[in-house]
Amino acid sequence: MVTSGQFDNFRSGQNFGESVGLTVTVAHYPTGASKNNPIERRLFSQISKNWAAEPLTDYDKILRLIRKTTTTTGLRVRAYLDTKDYPLKVKPSAQRLRELRITRHTALPKWNYTIAPSNATNAK
Repeated sequence: MVTSGQFDNFRSGQNFGESVGLTVTVAHYPTGASKNNPIERRLFSQISKNWAAEPLTDYDKILRLIRKTTTTTGLRVRAYLDTKDYPLKVKPSAQRLRELRITRHTALPKWNYTIAPSNATNAK
C-alpha cells in the first residue's frame, strides 16, 4: 500500500509499474474517508504519541521523532524528507491517456483502477 499521494496521477503509477515490471492496482481513499486507512490508524497514532508535547521546530527534529516511533508489536518507521518540487495541476495529453493501460474497477472506478505496464506480457 502506498499513501501520501504517491500515485496522484496515472503517469506516476504507469512509470512505477514499468520500472519494476508489475501491474499496479491503485485504490485511493475518497476525500474524508482516510480514517478507514489502516496505515493512518496504526502508524499515525503512534507517531502522534511519540511527539506529543514536543515543539516541532524543524524537519530534522520531526524526522528524528518519526523514526524513533516503535510499538511492542514490532512497528518500526523509516522516514525521509522529500525536497523535490512537484508541479501542480499537470494533466496528461489525450494521446498519453490513450497510451496508458488503465482498467477501471467496477466499484468506485474514479478511485480504483489497475495500470498495466506497456510491456504487459512481462507483468507480474
